Amino acid sequence: MRLRAIWGLAGIALLAVACSETAPDATPVSSLPPERPAASSAPPTATSSTTSTTTTTTTTTTTTTTTTSTLPPSAPLRLELIEDVRGDIAPKSVVASGTGLFFAQNMMYRHTITVYDSSFNLVETISDRVDLADYGIEGHQGTHQGSPVEAVFTSAGDYAYVSNYQMYGAGFNRPGSDGCDRGNWDDSFVYRVDTATLQIDQVIPVGAVPKFLAITPEDRFVLVTNWCSFDMSVIDAATGEEVTRVELGRHPRGIAVTSDGAQAYVTVMGGRDIAIIDLADFSVEWLRGIGSNPRHVVLSPDDRSLYVTLNGEGKVVKIDLETGAIVGSVASGNAPRSMAISTDGESLYVVNYNSDTVSKILTADMTEVQELPANDKPIGITYDPATGNVWVSTYSGSLMVFADR
Repeated sequence: MRLRAIWGLAGIALLAVACSETAPDATPVSSLPPERPAASSAPPTATSSTTSTTTTTTTTTTTTTTTTSTLPPSAPLRLELIEDVRGDIAPKSVVASGTGLFFAQNMMYRHTITVYDSSFNLVETISDRVDLADYGIEGHQGTHQGSPVEAVFTSAGDYAYVSNYQMYGAGFNRPGSDGCDRGNWDDSFVYRVDTATLQIDQVIPVGAVPKFLAITPEDRFVLVTNWCSFDMSVIDAATGEEVTRVELGRHPRGIAVTSDGAQAYVTVMGGRDIAIIDLADFSVEWLRGIGSNPRHVVLSPDDRSLYVTLNGEGKVVKIDLETGAIVGSVASGNAPRSMAISTDGESLYVVNYNSDTVSKILTADMTEVQELPANDKPIGITYDPATGNVWVSTYSGSLMVFADR
């Protein structure tokens, strides 16, 4: 059984001052720029791209508790840019399906999800426009648009769930924002996309400003952090319905689920803490005082270590889940945001939003072995278990692909 007790690392309560997702420190939200750039300054459309070769290593094989791969050990390898994908995009995130597809979520700047294959080709552009009545959502007339922000795939890659930062159209008049306090904000929706047809086939109500998503083993629950509702939606994947919400506090963000599906670790970015949610009864315990503005979190393959980006401190920390102690820390670039982990658990890959860099960090001793330049405002990152390639999304309108070799 994973960590069950309340850990008192530093005994530090949540910050009393509101922090937006861009917060470099505990500055009041009124003085902070939003994480998403202003809509009027959306990046211009780019149409050029470069070509390159990519590795073609056999895909990984996964069991319920461990993951093996024919890829070489990742620690001795180094990242090398092999592709700069351009187009009519402004991707907040990019997520690998594990089956050769990559979904880029282009927010309200393009109102699309763009889908790529492992050869970097654009496969499909999915509009976020829906008629909510077609999906059983009552009380809304006409068509509406979303704003795709993050995605997660089912274990076989046959479906993707995509969160929408907010909705656009009649009846949606109080959208939340990155600097929101608790309030009567509009709820939003998660789309389910069938990866065979690349069509939206479900629309699921959740909370206000849903951001990160995770899926539990055997695809039982889809977990969605609601930034402005201060809670997490739990969706029953079999029925496509929200079954409960878990109260968490100001600005919940990243989610990592243990390989046995027993617990989820959720960062609460408006403070210094990480929630530990029991997925049997949805009770909550805490890792306290981890650091300023914890944003993203990943687990080691053996579930023994938890890695956390601290946006407010420019650090990535390693937590021993047997003791709850921070056992490693490394400075990355300014404002580390999203993070991915290699299949073998030896390497972390981190985007540093304000430094315009990508870091590679070795988990054994938490050393940064690379910090490479990226295009302006790198914000999302994903690891392809089939090739070992690392895809990075940048708000400036690109997807950068790095080979780890």
